[in-house]
Amino acid sequence: MTEYTDYSLLAHNTFGMDVKAARFIEYKSEEELCAFLSSGGLRLPFLHIGSGSNLLFLSDYPGLILHSAVRGIETVAETGEWIELRAGSGVVWDDFVAYTVERGWYGAENLSLIPGEVGASAVQNIGAYGAEAKDLIVSVDTVEAGTGKKCRFSNAECRYAYRESIFKKELKGQYFVTGVTYRLSKRPVFRLDYGNVRAELEKEGAVPTLANVRRVIISIRKNKLPDPEVMGNAGSFFMNPVIPRSQFERLRGEYPDMPSYPLEGERVKVPAGWLIDRCGWKGKSLGPAAVHDRQALVLVNRGGATGRDVLRLAGEVVRSVQEKFGIAISPEVNVIE
Repeated sequence: MTEYTDYSLLAHNTFGMDVKAARFIEYKSEEELCAFLSSGGLRLPFLHIGSGSNLLFLSDYPGLILHSAVRGIETVAETGEWIELRAGSGVVWDDFVAYTVERGWYGAENLSLIPGEVGASAVQNIGAYGAEAKDLIVSVDTVEAGTGKKCRFSNAECRYAYRESIFKKELKGQYFVTGVTYRLSKRPVFRLDYGNVRAELEKEGAVPTLANVRRVIISIRKNKLPDPEVMGNAGSFFMNPVIPRSQFERLRGEYPDMPSYPLEGERVKVPAGWLIDRCGWKGKSLGPAAVHDRQALVLVNRGGATGRDVLRLAGEVVRSVQEKFGIAISPEVNVIE
């Protein structure tokens, strides 16, 4: 376990906010974390972070920040149909995806190049191109913040929903993820009809294989999304709103080209990026904070922006969408005050 005081978080948030934490601790094993917590080492306020790809810091953090350096991937169960892998919470998510693709295991390829770490995948229920982490997760290993005791949550106990889990709601801040077990298929299972994945494969004359799907999705993401090392951002800033089908039908009468994805229970998911674009925000800025010129779902730090600059821009975008469409969009990014 390593510990620092007055520690810069510049390398721990992809928005590129040069803020500091009063105290920063990185643990290398579940046992180190358990010992630290059971000895009463945790003091308020505290925050557990991954790679910071879903965080917007508004100012210096006055308390303790914890980060997992628990790494490694191991097989925990296997049949002729599937394999279960346990990954440490500090494993880079895309490294895990690459690991599964290289070995011919299906299920994670659509989640290629999503920034962050394994621990965050279980908390945020990350998703892209028709796939979500919850589709793969078997169980989540955690340590209780208040006691240092280990606790394993089944997939059902995590109460997953679109970009949601029990760790973001009822149990927020009460458990720290140390490892996640995923089940991958050994038989071909592709999701190609979300976004333009199938079209890109056909344009290249490429057959659907794990390697080809991963390569195409990486290419699409790189073309749409800015590199955080070049321009600070947290990927998709807003969640795609889910609205009643009746409301969607009314809107479609006025906007026939409005894209949609039907869900259960007479609900429809509408792309937030399309809504923001139709409000005229793509490429527009408020000071050093801007809406990306190729993907309206992404807010960027053009250089020198503070967290409050980005938050002010986000508020204006939310207001515009509400006024034009009567739809409330919500941040996917966690705002840390």
